[in-house]
Amino acid sequence: MRAIWKGAVSFGLVNVPVRLFSATQEHDIRFHQVHREDGGRIRMRRVCSVCGEEVAWDQLAKGYEAEDGRLVVMTDEDFEALPLSTNREIDVIEFVPTGQVDPVLFGKSYYLEPDSRAAKPYALLREALEATDRMAVVKVALRQRESLAVLRVREQVIMMQTLLWPDEIRAADFPILEEDVELRPQELRMAASLVDSMAADFEPEEFEDDYQQALVKLVEAKLEGAEPAPVEASDEAATEVVDLLSALQASVDRAKAARGESTGEKDEKPARKSASKAPAKKATAAKKSSTAKKAPAKKTATKTASKSAAKKAPARKSA
Repeated sequence: MRAIWKGAVSFGLVNVPVRLFSATQEHDIRFHQVHREDGGRIRMRRVCSVCGEEVAWDQLAKGYEAEDGRLVVMTDEDFEALPLSTNREIDVIEFVPTGQVDPVLFGKSYYLEPDSRAAKPYALLREALEATDRMAVVKVALRQRESLAVLRVREQVIMMQTLLWPDEIRAADFPILEEDVELRPQELRMAASLVDSMAADFEPEEFEDDYQQALVKLVEAKLEGAEPAPVEASDEAATEVVDLLSALQASVDRAKAARGESTGEKDEKPARKSASKAPAKKATAAKKSSTAKKAPAKKTATKTASKSAAKKAPARKSA
């Protein structure tokens, strides 16, 4: 990695010389604008709208146009004359609890590497941040602009994350959110059940950029002159939610099935099956009881019939 800034972290009377490195990088494939017919690169020319001439890089300046049409041209000397007290310093203003900084304020992330002679004060600042569970709010000048930022610890490295200024955050003005919405208790319970069924520890390494991978394969296939492989379409289709409770139940069942757990639908079937069989068992038992009561009567009738047959038998023999 190449350092993009050198300076020092200043807190109190302690200075920690550091180098700044970008902590993130984009992996998007960059495309050029080309002529569709022959693939020729499209070159943009910087042409002045007043005189019509092409302007070289060293002739460019920054200009600001007011709402009434007036234009002012800013030079490098104008920007250099602006006061930037934090030009080569990351000036610590205060230390705040970690949870008090709204993530919506976060901008770009940078790593801070200590200078060879600053390992001890760097470690001291790092341990103090971890022990107190706080972040340092700082001001720093990057690319001729003063930025608000925070210092926090990540895996033994002090990171600096730039912050947006409060007036750069748009207000969420959505009248529909002010309307009263009635939520039934069973819907809340089912929503909580869905959250529980999809709960997990965040492991960013488990996620992949499917679109980026498909794009890389497509570009590689075209470079080799091969026919791009067909992209598998998702089986899931977006449907309008008619019954919120049913949609929640289906979502819970799908989440459980994805984890190999039994769904609520499967759990309910055995109960219903057992309940339907219960009356049959009761009827069978009643039938057995009725049969048991009638059994002695049948036995008595048989015995009486035998005696009658025995009395008649001698008469037949005499005849």
